Amino acid sequence: DNEDIDLCESVLGGVLRGIEFIYKSPGVNRPLRENEDHPQDNLNKTYYRDQINKVANSIKEIITAIKHHDQKPDEAVSEVTYKKTQIKYQKNKGLLISGSAVILILVILGILFLPKLLRTEEDIEKSLAVLPFKYLSDEPDKQYLADGMMEAVLLHLSKIGELRVLGSTSVEQYRQTSKTIQEIGKELNVEYILEGNFQKYGDNARLIVQLIRTRKESHLWSNEYNRNWNDILLVQSEVAKAIAGELHAVITPDEENIIDAKPTSDLTAYDYYLRGKDYQKRSYQEEDIRYAIQMYQKAVDIDPDFVLAWFGLAACSRTLFWFSHDKSEENLLRTKEYLDKALSLSPKLKEVRFEEARYYYHCQRDYLKSLQILEELKAEYPEDADIYLWIGYLYRRMGEFRKSLEYNNHAISLEPSDWDKWGNAANTYMVLRNYADAEKYRRKAIDLNPSNSGLYSSVANLYVSSCQLQKAKDFLKNNEGSFDPSDLDQIWARLEYLDRNYEEAIKITQTLNKIEFSTQTDYDTKHLQLGLLYRANSDDGLAKENFSIARDTLLKKIDKSKNDQRLYMALGIACAGMGLKEEALEAGNKALEILNPAKDAHSGYGTEMNMVRILVMLGDYDEAIIRLEPIVKHTGAVITVETLKLDPFWDPVRNNAKFQEIINNPEYQIEL
Repeated sequence: DNEDIDLCESVLGGVLRGIEFIYKSPGVNRPLRENEDHPQDNLNKTYYRDQINKVANSIKEIITAIKHHDQKPDEAVSEVTYKKTQIKYQKNKGLLISGSAVILILVILGILFLPKLLRTEEDIEKSLAVLPFKYLSDEPDKQYLADGMMEAVLLHLSKIGELRVLGSTSVEQYRQTSKTIQEIGKELNVEYILEGNFQKYGDNARLIVQLIRTRKESHLWSNEYNRNWNDILLVQSEVAKAIAGELHAVITPDEENIIDAKPTSDLTAYDYYLRGKDYQKRSYQEEDIRYAIQMYQKAVDIDPDFVLAWFGLAACSRTLFWFSHDKSEENLLRTKEYLDKALSLSPKLKEVRFEEARYYYHCQRDYLKSLQILEELKAEYPEDADIYLWIGYLYRRMGEFRKSLEYNNHAISLEPSDWDKWGNAANTYMVLRNYADAEKYRRKAIDLNPSNSGLYSSVANLYVSSCQLQKAKDFLKNNEGSFDPSDLDQIWARLEYLDRNYEEAIKITQTLNKIEFSTQTDYDTKHLQLGLLYRANSDDGLAKENFSIARDTLLKKIDKSKNDQRLYMALGIACAGMGLKEEALEAGNKALEILNPAKDAHSGYGTEMNMVRILVMLGDYDEAIIRLEPIVKHTGAVITVETLKLDPFWDPVRNNAKFQEIINNPEYQIEL
């Protein structure tokens, strides 16, 4: 302070040399000591020299304020010089003294007990990414052990409210990389990187970890843990707490209890859990999820109190339901049973509460209940990007698309290297008819995860749905090797169809190796596609033949899964193609009963659009157009006016005045 400098120099008789205060902590301005104290052994993890320094600084600020309390509001604050003057007491000196005492007490209490309220902007940026751990020996079948160790440390760290910890999706791209820590830190927008190497040999395990500051690529902390395998679960919490200490992140008593809690006392059960986790993260394909369930089930068979394994069972069963691999009531009941078991064992655990929110979203479509849980989690973990992402999902289902985008983009700001967050924001931009930004976001997702073939298909389909056909063809040709071959052929067939090259489209579709095509929102078959192509080519005989084959297949699948609206949607099209009016309408209405815009403002309009297509195929054009406009008005993703203008499917209503009014309405045009 200038006042202190003037006082010192008046005694020294010379200029005071400045000292760089290189030790930084909230409210602290003392120099760095040769050996800093480590507060692991006291209750509140307190640096006592820092607390003394904070109190002294606060007292100094109060005294300075008292000394200048007579200053008029319009007087500029000038440099303070030290003078030995006698303070003139005012009539309100009692009030001033008592008020100052109260302020002093409040400041000291705040410093001692509310450190989170006093964080500086720099201190808030305690951001961290945990890179995939490497397995030290050449045993690929044991990599899941290193991955499990990395995931456990990451989860422990994510429970500390003062830290912003990136999820595993963001760092997976750096599993095999030649980039420097500085480059990775800049791309991930984090201050710190944790690297690790792990190995299990016999009954022993070794974990080597190092914490690196990304800006200067300087090692902040490192340690090697050589322990018996039976103690490996303790090491995970030790590492998390050591890192928190190095970053001066306050761990609350509740957070510490959660971090210190051992997930299981049986390491065989833990090994099965790690194997289940490995299968679960591979994909949303039914085979991987089923394998994960088997592993989690073995874990809880050994340890019935293994909460993380019950959580894994709930998550996998929910995934089977949401992605329509198993829409049965039995699976729905199992999902709830697994979740209730996890909640009974650990009702406050972050992962379990998050899974509870996802259950109400995916299995019950109770968006308000899910939102309530996520808002509670957001208040506790304000730096968790996935919480914001899932809140965005909910608002999208509720039809609040701009609010959804706001949350999604905030999630991106917290984890800018998570490709999935960019892809989901692109979907919302499409709903809002902003295809220009949707394209940018989907291309950004490819930049972050160039090996994901589905992302290339999403970009190509964006061009197709906006009828930028030449752009789609160029993209396919330039990135041919990046596509799944079946997806590539389907997109080419669609392009040939839109160009009215029906024979070529039929030829491509006939060569498809797959018979069934399943996504979260749609179910299609090779014969259903051929039926629509032959219908467009005016070959009614072959069209009905393929529609009939598709119908038989769909009826068999519906017999095993009566709650899958996708199957009824496809069945309605097949029956309409055969001229079975009542059966087609019954199937379309059944699909709408299961999922409609009132239940889901995002995917529900896809079911409604399917009914419009059924009506067109049955020749009920007036009813089809009446139902078409609300869909076009509501969303730019299910159908676009550009597709309506070009797609041969709409030829029967193309000259209808109301149809022309819809496709030429300026409000419904998309931004390219």
